[in-house]
Amino acid sequence: MLKICLYGPESVGKTTMARKLAAHYQTVFVPEVARDLITSNDLTTDDYARIAVAQTEAMQLAEPLANRVLIYDTDLLTTQLYATVYGVPHPPILDQLAAQEQFDAYFLLNTDVPWVADGLRDLGHRRAELFALFEQALRDHNRAYTLISGASYDQRLATVIYHIDALLTQERL
Repeated sequence: MLKICLYGPESVGKTTMARKLAAHYQTVFVPEVARDLITSNDLTTDDYARIAVAQTEAMQLAEPLANRVLIYDTDLLTTQLYATVYGVPHPPILDQLAAQEQFDAYFLLNTDVPWVADGLRDLGHRRAELFALFEQALRDHNRAYTLISGASYDQRLATVIYHIDALLTQERL
């Protein structure tokens, strides 16, 4: 099974793309469980531990339901980054679980699309800084990635599908 992680700061279209990719590949996607667990960004170390465990459980539960491709709307590297940005110490379980994650491909979604507020998103004024942090985290953790840019959501989706199809073709060879 091909594991695809959609990655990047808030409001770059990860969730919408995850849904569309799951429909395209007739599979499932793993949502960002933090959205169901929190009501604000005023979180504690214990909150980040709870998010890490719940996200890992959601990933494990989705694997047997997937059809060739499993799409992840986030990863725990993202959770670590947000803990850092909000000045919250990482709980050990977060770092342990993040170190165990393995994906076949990361797609880093650029911030060159409109920012949309939704109640939890509050860092629109720091988009360029956050994007740089996300990209640097991939580099620091030696995770190869494909940068997805462009203001057209349809073009972004087509680009990701092109790359996933290429990976699926390689997998068959």
